[in-house]
Amino acid sequence: MIEFRGTCRRFGPKVALHPLDLVIPKGEFFAFLGPNGAGKTTTLTMAAGLLRPSEGSVLVGGVDMDRDPIGAKKALAYVPDQPYLYDKLSGREFLRFVAGLYAIEAAAARADIDRYVAVFDMADWIDELTETYSHGMKQRVALAATLLHRPQVVLLDEPLVGLDPQTGRLVKRILREQANAGTTIFMSTHVLSVAEQTADRIGILHHGRLVALGTMDELRAKAGAPENLEEIFFRIVEAEEARKP
Repeated sequence: MIEFRGTCRRFGPKVALHPLDLVIPKGEFFAFLGPNGAGKTTTLTMAAGLLRPSEGSVLVGGVDMDRDPIGAKKALAYVPDQPYLYDKLSGREFLRFVAGLYAIEAAAARADIDRYVAVFDMADWIDELTETYSHGMKQRVALAATLLHRPQVVLLDEPLVGLDPQTGRLVKRILREQANAGTTIFMSTHVLSVAEQTADRIGILHHGRLVALGTMDELRAKAGAPENLEEIFFRIVEAEEARKP
C-alpha cells in the first residue's frame, strides 16, 4: 500500500502540494485527476522516491521512503509519462537488463520475459533496437519491465498518453488484472474515461489540495449526481474556483 502522512512539497514560495493525508490500500486501483499544475506529478515522484517532501512522509508497503529508500523502492515500480529505454538495446535486451538489476534468476527471467512478450503482443518487434520503436511500443516494453519483479505498488504517470486504442485497451486490462491480483495501482491521468472505467477510487487535486476523494458513487453524490466523471470533475473544480477570494 501507499500512505501519505501530512506530505507537503514546496518549490521556493510556491506550494505544489499542500499537506496530504491519504492511504491507498493493497489491491486498490487509484486514479489521481486534476488540471495541469495541480500537483499530480509532484505527488507521484515523491511516492517514487525521486523527490523528497518538504514536510511529512511517504510510506510504501509500510516502509518510510525517507528513512529506508532502498527498502521502499524494492516494493514499487514507476512508469513516467515518457518512458526511457536504451536506444542501442533491443526490447528483449532491455528487459534482461532490468531483470538483472533486480537479481532475478536467469531461467525465471527468461520465462517471465517470454510471458510478457506474449501478454503485450510484442513478438514481432521485441528483438529490434528500441530506437526504432513508436511511443506505444516503448510504453509496452516499459510496462513489461515494470512488472518483471512483481512489485507490490505500481506508479503510473499518464500511462495511456499517445497510445493507439488497441494498446490502450490492452494496458487497461493488464493493470486491472494486476490490481485484482493484489497489486496497488496509483495512476495519474488526464483521460477521465480511463479513470471512470478502471479505478476503484478517484482523487481530484486542485491547486495542490485534495478536494474530492471517493468511489464514482461517492463523487456523484458530492457533485450533485451527474452521470459521468467528466461532468463530476468540472462541477467539483468549478465549485473550488468559485470559493477562491
